Amino acid sequence: MKQTNAKKLLSFILCMVLIAAMALIASGCNANKNDPADSTAETSTDAGTSTETPKSDVTKLGEGQTTFNFTVVDKDGNETKFEIKTDKTLVGEALQELNLIEGEPGAYGLYVKKVNGITADYDVDKTYWAFYVNGEYAVSGVDTTTIEAGATYTFKVEK
Repeated sequence: MKQTNAKKLLSFILCMVLIAAMALIASGCNANKNDPADSTAETSTDAGTSTETPKSDVTKLGEGQTTFNFTVVDKDGNETKFEIKTDKTLVGEALQELNLIEGEPGAYGLYVKKVNGITADYDVDKTYWAFYVNGEYAVSGVDTTTIEAGATYTFKVEK
């Protein structure tokens, strides 16, 4: 009887050691997943398979009933993403209210020179801020573009 209990205890201890070893190995593997340079994180499903989902690196700004996405792409291709909430009706008004864009009046509306603190100056280095709506080059200026809920508005530095 004592031998049976001893075997059960030994089996239990062995199982616990194996579980602890697997946990340590798994945490070591996941340590690399927290690297900021890695833009995806692995998640598990009930079936034991894994899928990749984007990390949440979106800054949420503003208050209001309408939500839209705003992306800034600098001259090196680095993206900064925002989720904007506003009650404004024009994209330019919402972005100026949050101090995300600055510019000066031009012949075709607001000539944006600074986005998210980054300056693009055509007179200095032939770069400018190009405005996109849902991935397409905008047909209107930021100060005359009506906000569409859920849309993505982007400024990219271009030459």
